[in-house]
Amino acid sequence: MTAPRIDTETLRRLPKAVLHDHLDGGLRPATVVELAAAVGHKLPTTDPDELAAWYFEAANSGDLVRYIATFEHTLAVMQTREGLLRTAEEYVLDLAADGVVYAEVRYAPELNTNGGLALSEVVETVQEGLAVGMAKAAAAGTPVRVGTLLCGMRMFDRVREAADLAVAYRDAGVVGFDIAGAEDGFPPADHLDAFEHLRRESVPFTIHAGEAHGLPSIHQALQVCGAQRIGHGVRLTEDIVDGKLGRLASWVRDRRIALEMCPTSNLQTGCATSIAEHPITALKDLGFRVTLNTDNRLVSGTTMTREMSLLVEEAGWTVEDLRTVTVNALKSAFVPFDERKALIEDVVLPGYAAAL
Repeated sequence: MTAPRIDTETLRRLPKAVLHDHLDGGLRPATVVELAAAVGHKLPTTDPDELAAWYFEAANSGDLVRYIATFEHTLAVMQTREGLLRTAEEYVLDLAADGVVYAEVRYAPELNTNGGLALSEVVETVQEGLAVGMAKAAAAGTPVRVGTLLCGMRMFDRVREAADLAVAYRDAGVVGFDIAGAEDGFPPADHLDAFEHLRRESVPFTIHAGEAHGLPSIHQALQVCGAQRIGHGVRLTEDIVDGKLGRLASWVRDRRIALEMCPTSNLQTGCATSIAEHPITALKDLGFRVTLNTDNRLVSGTTMTREMSLLVEEAGWTVEDLRTVTVNALKSAFVPFDERKALIEDVVLPGYAAAL
C-alpha cells in the first residue's frame, strides 16, 4: 500500500520545530525594500517579488561562498534599532503562521554594529523584538517559543567575544552558541578557547560542519571542540559505505547527536544533488537523529511547510517521518528538559493526531 498524499494545508497545520534558521536570511522581501529605502541602501530591485526571485536565483550558484554573499542586502537593513526590532518581530510572526511551535534563531551580533550599536545593544534589541513577536503570536492563538543562538564568524577574530555574550545573556533569551561563515579553510578548532569557555560555563553549542568541508570538520567539531549538535552534517555519509557505519558515523548515531539538516539550502550550495537523494532520508532510515530545517527562508525561497512538502513529494516521506524529525528537534533543543517534554507531549503529538 502507498501512503496517502499529504496536502499542503495539512502540512502547514502540523506543529513544527526548527533548530537551524538564520535571522538575517529570513527577512520579508517587502521589509528589505522598505528598510533599504529608509537607510539609503541600493538593492538589485525595489520590487518585493522581483527581490525574492533575485535572492533565490543568486543563491543557486552551487557555491557556499557566493551563497553567503547574498546576505549583503539583508545585513544592510539590520544596522539600526528600528531595523532589528522589526525583523525580529516579523521573524516570529512568520514562523507562527507556518505552524512552527519551537524555533532557535541564530545570528552574529558583530555583523549588526555598522550603524553604531554596541554588541550588547544588538542582543538586547533582537531579544526585545522577538519578545514582541512571541506576545503577538500567543495573542493570535499561534504561540511559538523562540530561543536565540549567538554566532561567531569563524573567519574573523571576534568569536570569543560572541561566546562571552552568549554566557552573559544566557538567562535573557539566549539558549546557545554557534560559529558560522565560510567553512572550508576555517576549522572550528581555530576557536577552541571560545568553546572551552562555553563548556566551563555550561552553555550548549552547535557548530556548522560537514557542509563545505567533509568528515574532518565534523570530527573536529565533536571530538575536539565538544559540540552537542552539528549544523548540516550532510557529508557524514562519507563515513557510511553500503550501510556500514564508520567510527565517526557510529559515534554520531550512538550518542544521538542531532544533525541540523537543510535540504533546499544544501542543494543551493552544491552539497546535495536533489531532494530525492538528499542524505537526510538515508540517515533517517539508518536511525540518526536528523532534524529538518530551513537555514535561510528568504535566500532559499522556503518555509518549513515547503521543506516538508518537498520530502513528501520527492523522497516519499510519510507523516510519521515528519513527526519523527519534529520530535528529534525538540529532544535536542537547547532549552530545559521540562520545556522540551511539554512541547512534545502537549503540543506536537496531539497536533499530529488532530491534523490527521
